[in-house]
Amino acid sequence: MLQFDEETARVLEDAYRGADISRRRRASFDALAPQPGDRILDLGCGNGLLTEELARAVGPAGHVAGLDASPDMLTAARQRLQGRDNTTLTQNDAASLPFEPESFDKAVSVQVFEYITSRRPVLRALHKVLKPGSRLVIGDIHFDTFAWHSDNRARMQRFLEVWDNHLAERAVPARLPEELQDCGFAPEAMQPVTICDTSLRPDGMAAMMIRLIRAYAVQTEATDEDDAAAWAQEQEELAAEGRFFFSLTHFVCTARRQ
Repeated sequence: MLQFDEETARVLEDAYRGADISRRRRASFDALAPQPGDRILDLGCGNGLLTEELARAVGPAGHVAGLDASPDMLTAARQRLQGRDNTTLTQNDAASLPFEPESFDKAVSVQVFEYITSRRPVLRALHKVLKPGSRLVIGDIHFDTFAWHSDNRARMQRFLEVWDNHLAERAVPARLPEELQDCGFAPEAMQPVTICDTSLRPDGMAAMMIRLIRAYAVQTEATDEDDAAAWAQEQEELAAEGRFFFSLTHFVCTARRQ
C-alpha cells in the first residue's frame, strides 16, 4: 500500500477538491439524483467528500451510510462529517455489507470497483441491501482511454504498466453491464466524463497521478528514485514548454435493482 508523506497528502487533498475530480464526483451525484429523505449507501466512501455532499442533499430526514475498508480514509471522513447526524461510517469489506436487506433507496460507488477482483459478490451484496427499483451508480475509469504525452514513449509506457499493477481490473466500464445483469440489475446509462489537460494544474488529476505513480513505482521497487524523478521532471518540462497533454475517461454507469 502506498505510504504518503505530508506533501503528497496535501497534493491529494487539493486534487480531490479540484475541478477534475469534483466534476467526476458531481457526475455520480447527478446520476444518483438524491432526494430529501433518501437513505443512501456510499460504498468506498474514502475521505467522505461525496458522503458530505449527499448528506446535505438528503437532509435531516434522510441518511447516508459511508463504508470503506481503509481506517485512514475513515479517519479523514469522520473529521469531515463531524456534527452531521444524518451520516454513519463503517469499516467493512464491500462483499459482506453489514446492513439489513432492502434498507437503502440508492447506492453509489466511485472509483472502487477497479480495485475489486471479484465484482459479482459485491454486486449481489448491493442487490440485497437495496430496495426493489432502487438506483445504483458506479463510476470507474476505463484505462484503455489513457493518453499521456512523453518524448520518451518507452519510459512512459513502462510507468503506465507499473501503475496497472495496482488495479484489479483496468476496464471496469466495459465489464459492468454484463456483471450487473448477472446480479439482478438492469443497466440504464453509461455517461463518459473525460479529463483532458494541456496544462499541469496543481489541483488537477495529472498532478495527483504524477505523485502517485512516482511513489508507487519506487515503493514497489519497479524502478529507482532517480528514474522516477526523471519521469516526473519531464512532465514539468513539457508543461513549461506548452507541450503537456494528459487525457483519460471516467464512466458513470447507472442501473436499477430489479
